[in-house]
Amino acid sequence: MTTALLLIDIQNDYFPGGRMELDGSWNASLKARELLALFRERQLPVVHVQHISNRPGATFFLPDTPGVEIHPHVAPLSGEPVVRKHFPNSFRETELLVRLKDQGVRRLVVGGMMTHMCVDATVRAAFDLGFDCLVAHDACATRTLTFNGTEIPARQVHGSFLAALGAVYARICGSGDVAAQI
Repeated sequence: MTTALLLIDIQNDYFPGGRMELDGSWNASLKARELLALFRERQLPVVHVQHISNRPGATFFLPDTPGVEIHPHVAPLSGEPVVRKHFPNSFRETELLVRLKDQGVRRLVVGGMMTHMCVDATVRAAFDLGFDCLVAHDACATRTLTFNGTEIPARQVHGSFLAALGAVYARICGSGDVAAQI
């Protein structure tokens, strides 16, 4: 079974100084970089996903800004595909599914940002499309959210969404455990 690495939205706006800084983005990107090195070493497929905002009122990932660029920790090499998207689900209105099917990919290892938004939407869609998914929890990052006047710390947001994904949609593991599973 062919396994591909899917790195979702590891872009400058999510880092310190960016327009939507996430908790733990720096450390998550370092773990994602380790995964990227593993996949490159084993010559397995890698797909970078880049979100470009096109909705009115968007405040980050704006076209033609430094914030929309993929972070240097996981910058694509020449020949590595970059799928550009405008929605949280990386499959929606993109060539991602065709690209993966053309390479015979049946399993995805996922890392990226934000855990509660684009990682969640993409993993659920991938599962529905028949992919076996593995999410590297330490290669993902999110932010604190507010619901009904209550602040939910990023750590709890991250854990809740990964727990939900792990119930049905994916296996959740640390980036250091991926090598033994692919």
